[in-house]
Amino acid sequence: MFCPYCRNPDSRVVDSRVSDDGLAIRRRRQCSACSRRFTTLETASLSVLKRSGVAEPFSRAKIINGVRKACQGRPVSDDDLAMLAQEVEETIRGDGAAEVDAHRVGLAILAPLRRLDQVAYLRFASVYQDFETLEDFERAIETLREDHEDAAPRQRPLTAR
Repeated sequence: MFCPYCRNPDSRVVDSRVSDDGLAIRRRRQCSACSRRFTTLETASLSVLKRSGVAEPFSRAKIINGVRKACQGRPVSDDDLAMLAQEVEETIRGDGAAEVDAHRVGLAILAPLRRLDQVAYLRFASVYQDFETLEDFERAIETLREDHEDAAPRQRPLTAR
């Protein structure tokens, strides 16, 4: 780590703390040459491999922008989208790979988006699951209906006393 003041390559760590979200480490460093202190923020790199073969850094903002299109006109807040992006990042980082395929990121979005808004889920899934026919949409809708029925509390029939 180069000192931002004198460009000396040698510094020592004075203090380390985990950042608020737990995904980074904040380190206070002191330059061995000029004795000035500076802060660094260290994160584990995560790259997304695009179809073109280009790798770019993972970005929650790109997830939010992509999902926002699917949520257009739906009752989904910016906070909901931020939470979804955080969940997707945690899922992908949980795999332990430093590089992940862009299609895998899209698939990781599906489960949290399905819980957030079913219409937005269908819009997004139609792209990432390559829906080609109306039958593809019908199958997805039927699966949503079955899941909704399974999640609904079962009501007991009223009995006469």
